[in-house]
Amino acid sequence: MTENISIVVNGEIREAASGATVTELLKALGIHGGRVAIERNLRILPRAVWGQTSVTDGDRYEIVQFVGVGFERSTARN
Repeated sequence: MTENISIVVNGEIREAASGATVTELLKALGIHGGRVAIERNLRILPRAVWGQTSVTDGDRYEIVQFVGVGFERSTARN
């Protein structure tokens, strides 16, 4: 059985699977990683490390999806 941890995504408290990577978090949130920028704990997280970066208890994420010529803050809900 997978334990869940508590994180904050775009200002909302969420649960994530313990040991999940940022790539897996995006998938669980239903967010395609194509035009996305991620800030983790007040630092920009380069796309190249999403698959190796583990989501840890207490992490704070801001996830922004770029749409067309503008951008939209992700509002994915489970």
